[in-house]
Amino acid sequence: SDVVIMTDDVSKINDGIKISKKTSKIIKQNLVFAIGVKVLVLILSALGIASMWQAVFADTGVTLLTILNTTRILKK
Repeated sequence: SDVVIMTDDVSKINDGIKISKKTSKIIKQNLVFAIGVKVLVLILSALGIASMWQAVFADTGVTLLTILNTTRILKK
């Protein structure tokens, strides 16, 4: 992606690098968490322990939690 610096302050480059590293870390956390929960629910469904409604609620819950986790990027 492209980055545009709107001021003459060169220190903003360092801030951009910090934000990108934090964003990358949070994205990896979200992926591992979401895939882990989906695999767990898939296994439980295959064993007959989890129903379709539990799978839907798990998927919705994972989506909400990953969105909330992603909002941490906005904090400095």
